[in-house]
Amino acid sequence: MSASRDVESWSRELVAELGLDTAPDVAAVLDLARIAAHGVARPAAPLTTYLAGYAAARGIPLDVVVAAVELRLGEDAP
Repeated sequence: MSASRDVESWSRELVAELGLDTAPDVAAVLDLARIAAHGVARPAAPLTTYLAGYAAARGIPLDVVVAAVELRLGEDAP
């Protein structure tokens, strides 16, 4: 693995390797991870992005997932 590989390149390579027919919106996925990490705890970031991928496989758009996460975190606010 190249030390100069960036997230965008890694995303394109993995999409090709997995034979996926669509590429993710990297910035949106990373933003979702940031929201989960700061709103819950750092370990929530990979879990949340995994669940977002599962939701995407079921046809739920990423913006709907982000809105649900933000709504849920807003409900937890004091």
